[in-house]
Amino acid sequence: MKKIFLIAFFLIGAFASQAQELKWYTDVREAITVSNNKQKPMLMFFTGSDWCGWCIRLQNEVLKTAEFKKWAADNVILVELDYPRSVPQTPEIKNQNVELQQAFGIQGFPTVFFTSAESKDGKINFKGLGKTGYVAGGPAAWLTVAEEIVHPKKS
Repeated sequence: MKKIFLIAFFLIGAFASQAQELKWYTDVREAITVSNNKQKPMLMFFTGSDWCGWCIRLQNEVLKTAEFKKWAADNVILVELDYPRSVPQTPEIKNQNVELQQAFGIQGFPTVFFTSAESKDGKINFKGLGKTGYVAGGPAAWLTVAEEIVHPKKS
């Protein structure tokens, strides 16, 4: 009986760790605080989650995979900046996202911008590391591009 209990406990624990989701921040100020505390850059995902086909494809082929989740947990703080057409947003989030779209010059979706930032005297200063979008080839191809941005090789 003890063996069955231990096996069941182990299996439940294994499934729980697999199901663990990453934290995607929607409040950029909160994400900046976490980014600075953990000394990790932010991955800012500019998306049209309910209408942009390439955004949905990037989500399904890369951002929801186990490979991405492992890499992201170790390397970045995730920020989703969504521009939905039919999903309601608070005025604060909507205004924040419009301001960030303008500040980063985002003209198409999906765009993934890697950055660090500091907040000083109520103003945010971003330091861009690089950007990408949809990359064909699944998680391995996308993560190769992301890794080169987050951890560039010294020449």
